[in-house]
Amino acid sequence: MTGTLDRIRRLVAVGVRTHLLHLSRSGVDLVVALFSPLVYATLAVYLFRAGGHPDRLLQAAVGAGLMGVWSSVLFGSGGAIQDQRWLGTLESLVIAPTRLFLVLLPITFATSLVGMYSMFATIAWSTLLFGVPLTPASPELFAPALIVCMVALGMLGMFLASTFVLLRNANALANALDYPVWMLSGMLVSTTTLPGWTHAVTWVLPTSWAARAVQAATGGGAVALPAAMALVLGAAYMLFAFVALKWVEKRARHAGTLALT
Repeated sequence: MTGTLDRIRRLVAVGVRTHLLHLSRSGVDLVVALFSPLVYATLAVYLFRAGGHPDRLLQAAVGAGLMGVWSSVLFGSGGAIQDQRWLGTLESLVIAPTRLFLVLLPITFATSLVGMYSMFATIAWSTLLFGVPLTPASPELFAPALIVCMVALGMLGMFLASTFVLLRNANALANALDYPVWMLSGMLVSTTTLPGWTHAVTWVLPTSWAARAVQAATGGGAVALPAAMALVLGAAYMLFAFVALKWVEKRARHAGTLALT
C-alpha cells in the first residue's frame, strides 16, 4: 500500500512539473496567463470605484484573480486533452498501465498552479498601480483559503477534463463555460444579484464555495464552512471524474479507437 502511494505521489509530482514546463513553452498560454489577470484587475477596480465602493477594492482585485484562476483551469483542462489528441498520444495514455485518471490529475493541478499567478498578479497590480490597501480581514486565513480554492478548482477541472476526452472541440465548450461560472460562483459580483432560480446551481459548484471562502478571508466573514463545502463538493466531482474516465476507457477499448469521426 505504501509503495503504491509513493508511486502515485511521484507520478503526480513529475506530471505537474512536466505540464508546467509544457505550459511555459506555449505562447498562447503565456499571453493569457500573464496579461488577462491584469486586464481583469484594472476593469474590476475601475468598476468598483465608479460604483461607489472604494472600501471593496481589495475584494474586487481578489475577485478578478479568481476569474483568472478559473479561466486557467478551464482552458488548461480542455487544452490538455486537445493537445494530446492533436499529438496522437491520447490513445497511448488510455492504454497505458497507469490509470487515465492519474495521468490527467497532475495536468489539472498544474493549470491550477498557473492560475494562482492570476491571484498574486491582480493583487500586486491593484496595490502598486491603484493604491489598493493590502489589508485582508483575516490575513492568517487568506493563504489557506487560496490553497483550498486551488484544490477545489483543480478537482472541478478534473471532472471537466474527463468529459472533454470525448469532445473534438473541447475548447468550444470551455468558451461557453467561462463567463457563466464566473457569474454563478460570485467571483466578482455577489450571487444575490442573480435571479432566484440560479441559487440552486451555485450551491453545487465548488467554485462558488471556494470564492466565498477567499472573499470571506478578504472582506470578513466565516471561512471554515465555505472552505469545507468547496473541498467536499470538489471531492464529489473527483469521484464523478473517476467514474466517467472508467467509462471512457471501457468505451475506447470496446470501440478500438478514441478518434471522433
